[in-house]
Amino acid sequence: MDYRRLGASGLTVPALSFGTGTFGGVGRLAGWGKTDATEARRLLDICFDAGVSMFDTADVYSLGESERVLGEALKGRRDKALISTKATFRFGDRPNDIGSSRYHLISAVEGSLKRLGTDYIDLFQLHGFDAMTPPEEVLSTLDTLVRAGKIRYVGVSNFSGWHLMKALAVADKYGYPRYVANQTYYSLVGRDYEWELMPLSKDQGIGAVVWSPLGWGRLTGKIRRGQPRPEVSRLDTTAEIGPPVPDEHVYRVVDAIDEIAKETGKTVPQIALNWVLQRPTVSTVIVGARNEEQLKQNLGAIGWNLTKEQVARLDEASKVTLPYPYWHQRTTSLERNPPAV
Repeated sequence: MDYRRLGASGLTVPALSFGTGTFGGVGRLAGWGKTDATEARRLLDICFDAGVSMFDTADVYSLGESERVLGEALKGRRDKALISTKATFRFGDRPNDIGSSRYHLISAVEGSLKRLGTDYIDLFQLHGFDAMTPPEEVLSTLDTLVRAGKIRYVGVSNFSGWHLMKALAVADKYGYPRYVANQTYYSLVGRDYEWELMPLSKDQGIGAVVWSPLGWGRLTGKIRRGQPRPEVSRLDTTAEIGPPVPDEHVYRVVDAIDEIAKETGKTVPQIALNWVLQRPTVSTVIVGARNEEQLKQNLGAIGWNLTKEQVARLDEASKVTLPYPYWHQRTTSLERNPPAV
């Protein structure tokens, strides 16, 4: 397993992390999977054997059950693992059970620690941006939690560029912990991360923790031009909360992947994952799995690399028209403002 530095921090993380959104199977995300503690422990065995030691979850995954199942599966080997979890989204019916206020963050961290059965979280991330809470309040609270030893590193997820940059400025001004990770959506059918967040991360030392690198299940190899959709797919039950992608764009990308699959002997998901692993600023790519077979296939994305020519073909197939001002920047001023990738 390749280990990489998490942003500008001193922490190293495996190139592949395991996402536990399939653990628990409760609530509106139950379509992701219903892995119980016994099966989860077996999946973690496979991960540890392959050098995958970082496990990602969130309080809202299966209404807290994902954290609980992960904690059960890690009993007796917590010291071998890095735990990444998140909070910000609504987690209860009371008025303050949402957001990044001091009240909610402290409550969220205490709840996550209890469900995970641990006394510290290695990487705690804000799951989304809270425009109602001043960044000074957010960061001072995270500083308190770091000093208390309850969390070790901090990051964000689903932030806009200006959200992240404003927070970094506040952290620098007051000496609060800097965000070192950005858990971001990035895939061959979703390259928006490259427009602004990647250049920002490259400049500010933020490591990308990539979620849904298979485009919300579109790059598993089961979806192809002229073929019926698979009978069992997360797209059927969770498409409304996932990233939108036109079908024709998916087909064009999968057509290109299929050509490279014939050349390399690798599978569609392995090629899609390997492409993401080669991108700038990527510290770790989160892979999920409903079962052992899926997990082992995803682990096959490491230990080899696409050629530069193959990467270029995938880049071309997945290219889209950029929104303003990015299309203008790409056609002018390249001498002084080159793209990050």
